[in-house]
Amino acid sequence: MYEPRTYRHWIQGGDLISFNVIVKETDLYIRASTNLERKTLKLVTKYREMLEGYIRQYPIFLTSLQPLPVDDNAPRIVKAMSEAASKAGVGPMASIAGAIAEFVGTELLAFSPEVIIENGGDIYMKSLRKRLVGIYAGQSPLTGKIGLEIAGTDTPIGICTSSGTVGHSLSFGKADAAVVLSKSAILADAAATAIGNLIKQPTDIPNGIELAKSIEGVLGVIIIKGEHTGLWGKVKICPISTQRTT
Repeated sequence: MYEPRTYRHWIQGGDLISFNVIVKETDLYIRASTNLERKTLKLVTKYREMLEGYIRQYPIFLTSLQPLPVDDNAPRIVKAMSEAASKAGVGPMASIAGAIAEFVGTELLAFSPEVIIENGGDIYMKSLRKRLVGIYAGQSPLTGKIGLEIAGTDTPIGICTSSGTVGHSLSFGKADAAVVLSKSAILADAAATAIGNLIKQPTDIPNGIELAKSIEGVLGVIIIKGEHTGLWGKVKICPISTQRTT
C-alpha cells in the first residue's frame, strides 16, 4: 500500500523549485534553483541501468546481507556502495537510496548551486544557507517536534534514516528512526541501516551510539525509540514545527 510521503515537506526549502522524478522503484523529491526534471530523469535512468546491469552479472549483489567485494571493472556507483557497506558491515543494497541521491545530486550541481534530493527518507543536500530538516519517526511522540539544523557550510552532506517501524525497507531492528550524518550519503545510508538493526528497545540506544562512533566517516547520529532518544557527534537538534519547513 502506498504511504503518502508527507515528511518530504519537512525540509526548509521554500526558496527552491521542487519536482518529482520516478523511475521504477526510485522515487526522488528534488529541490533546486531551477526545474531540472528532464536532466534528473536521464541521470536516474543512467545509474539504475548501471546497477541493474551489474546485478544481472552478479545477482548476489542484490541479496547479500553482508559486505561484498566487487571487481575493478564495476561501475563507480557499485564500487561506492560496496565500500560503504564494508565500513558499516551491511549488504551493499543497504546504501542504494543514498547512492542514487548522491550520484544524481552531484551531477545536478553543474546546473544548480543548491540541490536537495530526498529518496525514501535519505537525503543528499548541497545548500548555500542554513536548512532545517524535520525528523520523521513514525508513531514516536518526537515526530515533527525536533529537527536537524544544517549549516550551508557543512554541505554537501548526507542525512539518512533507517526505521524498523516506518516504510518497507529491510531492518532487523525496531528503531523509530536512526538518523546518520556523513559527508557521503552512501555511507550515511549504510550506517543508518547497521545502527537501526541494533535498536530493538530503548536500552539498545547506547550500543547504537557506540557503533556510530566506530564507523569511519560518520559525523553524527540521532536514535529515536518511542519517547527515548540518544545522539552523538556533529548533530544540532532544534525544536521544529512542520509548518516552518515548507
